[in-house]
Amino acid sequence: MQARMYFGLMLPLKEKDKPIIQKLLSAGCCARCVLRFCCVSVQAAYQQPQQETLKELKAFIVDAAHSKVQDSTDINNSHDATGSETSEDPPSKKAKLDSSESSAQTDAAAAADEDDDDADDEDVRLKREELRVCVVCFGVLQDFSDTVQVMKIAETVKMQGYEFSTLTLSVSLPAQLYVREHSCWLHVKNEIRQKVMVLDKSDVIQVKEAFKWIIQGLVAKELGGVAVVTKSMFEVSMAFTHPETESDCHFLRTACPDCFTSTKNKQSVFTRMSVVKALEKISDAKFLRHYPCPPKQPTSRCISRDVQCLHMSVFVAGRYNKFCRSLPQTPWVIDGERRMESSVEELIATPILSAFRADGFNFSSSGREDVDVRTLGNGRPFALELLNPHRSRLSKVEMKQLQETINTSSDKIRVRDLQIVSREAMSRMKEGEEEKTKSYTALVWTQRPIQRDDIAFIDDIKDLTLNQKTPLRVLHRRALAIRQRVIHNMNTRFLDSHHFYLGLKTQAGTYIKEFVHGDFGRTKPNLCQLLKTDTDIVELDVESVDVDWPPAVPE
Repeated sequence: MQARMYFGLMLPLKEKDKPIIQKLLSAGCCARCVLRFCCVSVQAAYQQPQQETLKELKAFIVDAAHSKVQDSTDINNSHDATGSETSEDPPSKKAKLDSSESSAQTDAAAAADEDDDDADDEDVRLKREELRVCVVCFGVLQDFSDTVQVMKIAETVKMQGYEFSTLTLSVSLPAQLYVREHSCWLHVKNEIRQKVMVLDKSDVIQVKEAFKWIIQGLVAKELGGVAVVTKSMFEVSMAFTHPETESDCHFLRTACPDCFTSTKNKQSVFTRMSVVKALEKISDAKFLRHYPCPPKQPTSRCISRDVQCLHMSVFVAGRYNKFCRSLPQTPWVIDGERRMESSVEELIATPILSAFRADGFNFSSSGREDVDVRTLGNGRPFALELLNPHRSRLSKVEMKQLQETINTSSDKIRVRDLQIVSREAMSRMKEGEEEKTKSYTALVWTQRPIQRDDIAFIDDIKDLTLNQKTPLRVLHRRALAIRQRVIHNMNTRFLDSHHFYLGLKTQAGTYIKEFVHGDFGRTKPNLCQLLKTDTDIVELDVESVDVDWPPAVPE
């Protein structure tokens, strides 16, 4: 049988769908879930009022029977007409005709009244079926795909003040819904086999997908025509629960214990993934021993939780200079007490957070300097991951203004090349952590008086390999290990008999202070050994971090 047209919509249903439709409607499935099990992928079929869909399904399954009855009636009438033909009309023909017409009018009126009564009864029956909670979707496709839910979503989005060009709808359903869907699938599985239909459970349209087909166009319209797409930086999520049937999944833990693992972070072991995994593993016979087929009729509908909005992280990168010797890179808290009033991280992050209206941030950088170390030259690369930003884009002019705001807020730091980067580009900052080089200038003190000639040989040292045991000052936060690092070259500038400037170009991760004073012999070789006198570091500056990231932004 070809697809039939009812009420202006073409439902792609075939003759072999009829017993499946009958089974599912009798089992208590809503009209839209019936379409799902018939693998109807026409979105318009789900978007029309569910009462209209139910009428169409009812009309579809009785259509064949009605056609057969009508064909039988036509044949009988034809036989009666041919069998009573005579050459002449009977004498009382006119009287009979008058009587027949009067009788026909009376019968027609009675039939019309009867049809009206039948129509009223049918509307009542349809209304009763419509109000019945679906045994599979718990009313998600019945009650939560209307204008009330659309307005709830739109009002939440508008109220939270996000800026976005597209959005994605995310739906979280009760895990027990998948158990019930499996039960209904088994309920119609034999019919499908008998009709030799090459279908699999995976061909059934998912509740989430059908729900989105119904609602996403309405949401888009309510939000001024914004595109609702499969993948977007901005996500609007809806969660449904159904407390009445939470125990529906419990038998699966006994039947398939290896599919469920208790975790500290999750409130329930019956997650969607674990339940689906168990349903794929359990045999049909074992399932039917533990769970009714079809499922029992629920008495309550789903509960719709609050609509949640979340924007994916935005990443802002740049390079910073630090000019202060009493400013930590990150907040300095010791034994629960804050030691310094600010940090590089906070001075940079505060204006950026405000500009993007983000809920929080994660700060990272290409290495770090000690609180008493300055970072000069072209600065140190850094990046901020902005969490749930309500604004995700700034123009080039706005980024320049934001950079200027940071730079004028404090004379302790300065940023440059401020820009939005992708998540993938973030990895480039950490790439080659061992291979990249850094340049330093250290002011060194010597216990023994020195002359220029005493330090001249240092300029000739190339690619000096150090064995550095984890310094005592960082042992509380770094594992004890011996790390090999290379000093590629050094240069000296004599200052006085106890001081000189030492320039170094080193492999990233080299502990410069420990190379200078030796760290009680934990770094070998060290400057004390080379100069044969105790040495210590007075001041240290980072001159350059040789990472070609992020790209320079033209002034």
